Amino acid sequence: TGKQAESALERAGITVNKNTIPFDTQPPMVASGIRLGTPAVTTRGMREPEMRKVAQWIAEVLDQPESEEVQRSVRRRVLELTERFPLYSHRLRQPREL
Repeated sequence: TGKQAESALERAGITVNKNTIPFDTQPPMVASGIRLGTPAVTTRGMREPEMRKVAQWIAEVLDQPESEEVQRSVRRRVLELTERFPLYSHRLRQPREL
């Protein structure tokens, strides 16, 4: 379900939202789908190559949603990636002279 996917991905450090899909047979609080938002990655300056990695990691987790080993492995890679793309990196640069 979307709820299970949301929980497994959260444990792996990837935030998604459970979301209903057309003709969904699950109640809204469980849902059958997930919704991915891109602002969290684009704000950091990530582009297509990084999104491909994230998509691969999502697939890894959803292939084995109960595997704590997979979740730990993906979480480590997520942390490594986000360290390379800090939030508001422009604020970390030296200010220009006026």
